[in-house]
Amino acid sequence: MAQNTVTKDDFESMLLDSFVDNDAAEGTVVRGRVVAIEKDLAIIDVGLKTEGRVPLKEFGAAGRDGTITVGSEVEVYVDRVENAMGEAVLSREKARREESWVKLEVKYTANERVEGTIFNQVKGGFTVDLEGAVAFLPRSQVDIRPIRDIAPLMNVPQPFQILKMDKRRGNIVVSRRAILEESRAEQRSEIVQQLEEGQVVDGVVKNITDYGAFVDLGGIDGLLHVTDIAWRRVNHPSEVLTIGETIKVQIVRINHESHRISLGMKQLQADPWEGIEAKYPINSKFTGRVTNITDYGAFVELEPGIEGLIHVSEMSWTKKNVHPGKIVSTSQEVDVVVLEVDADKRRISLGLKQTLQNPWEAFAEKNPVGSTIEGEVKNKTEFGLFIGLEGDVDGMVHLSDLDWQKSGEVALEDYNRGDMVSAKVLDVDVEKERISLGIKQLAADDLAETSAAGGETGGLRKNAVVTTEVIEVNEGGIEVRIADSEVTSFIRRADLSRDRNDQRPERFSKGEKVDARVTQYDRKSGRIQLSIKALEIAEEREAVANFGSSDSGASLGDILGAALKGRDDK
Repeated sequence: MAQNTVTKDDFESMLLDSFVDNDAAEGTVVRGRVVAIEKDLAIIDVGLKTEGRVPLKEFGAAGRDGTITVGSEVEVYVDRVENAMGEAVLSREKARREESWVKLEVKYTANERVEGTIFNQVKGGFTVDLEGAVAFLPRSQVDIRPIRDIAPLMNVPQPFQILKMDKRRGNIVVSRRAILEESRAEQRSEIVQQLEEGQVVDGVVKNITDYGAFVDLGGIDGLLHVTDIAWRRVNHPSEVLTIGETIKVQIVRINHESHRISLGMKQLQADPWEGIEAKYPINSKFTGRVTNITDYGAFVELEPGIEGLIHVSEMSWTKKNVHPGKIVSTSQEVDVVVLEVDADKRRISLGLKQTLQNPWEAFAEKNPVGSTIEGEVKNKTEFGLFIGLEGDVDGMVHLSDLDWQKSGEVALEDYNRGDMVSAKVLDVDVEKERISLGIKQLAADDLAETSAAGGETGGLRKNAVVTTEVIEVNEGGIEVRIADSEVTSFIRRADLSRDRNDQRPERFSKGEKVDARVTQYDRKSGRIQLSIKALEIAEEREAVANFGSSDSGASLGDILGAALKGRDDK
């Protein structure tokens, strides 16, 4: 009988085939048979000329129930064909994971939901069992809103959406929130279809912010803006609403694309602005409460839902550059006068100062022209003094009304802020809010004395022509003294010439003789006003009347030359 002999070449071939089979088996899922069960281990033959051991707990509940018996066929994952003990390294858990990966990849590609169970908490989130594959559930993806207690969701089978899969790294990221949002969107869409603009519904206040409140309408939230809570001013929604409160609201607007709903409460009440003109006629007086103060004025509530604005310019007769908060305070009751009503723009303009008498009118009634007053020098400027008067108004003493003998600039040096002075009231212009005072008018009237003595000014009257001497030149005009007297007056820049280009004080020099026309003279107050411009205009008119007009062909220079020659011949 011939013996089968294995040559060296046959053995080498068989060994290589064995290595190839072993390499092909590693890292794959193979089917094996349970050949024995020892304590908590199942001995499995996977046909690799060696056996492997797998803990019974890797077979899950089936293993614990004892349903894995000798002869059972199972699928396992081959980690290594042979370890140091000559056994195959097998894993039922990795086999289940491989099976799950294949199924999950299909569902991930199709964007389908998967079933899973949250079984552990880790840093930044939780781990989820997806039928053997372990996925990561970020904390932000657990629910639509942050939840404090995760316990009711643990170990409960529920749907998830796969956000990311990376098999090389063994990484799966899932979301429970995406499922909830999808369900919520479907629910919101159904609810929105049942709602209509103008519809009145009941809702529960869920959240309150600075700009309004979110109201649950039974599965969908609507925004109740702070301006739609009431017709009156509401500074913060918490003044009117509380969380959990059931309120009646009207649907103001629905955006069917974004499912955003705007709500209103004030729309359920009568509009207080209807017929507002008849209710608040112009110039009528009312009492209101200050609700808000800004840089430009104060808002006053006349009745719930009706507010008017007192502009800063209408708050005080005399306090022009003061913040409204220094005149009125929030919640203060004030009397106001209606200045303007615009129903279309829902605006009412109010006045606070109009409830008080105009201080310039009061001053004029109490201190007529010619009366003497006393006050404190509040300010000293290059053109005169400002005197503080009764009623918190100021009067001005012009340079030309300081002294009969001295020039205005020299006389101004005799006064300082805080000095108490007496003056005569020369004029009160209520409309322009101006009071003109004179100090020199309290002294002996040199002009009157000169007139009584029959001097050159004895015939002084309005429209008379006088010769003056320039005694002072400044930016605002020139100060002059009437010839042969101590009477002084100030000729303003605008009165220096008929020609605007010659209205320059610097073209005059101190000591120069200048003719001027008397445009105002009040013997009682001693006030005299002169104008060179008025004299030039009068001379031109007279020349045209006596020597022809420029329309006849003669130039204005010819006419004035003839007029001057005629005057010299006389």
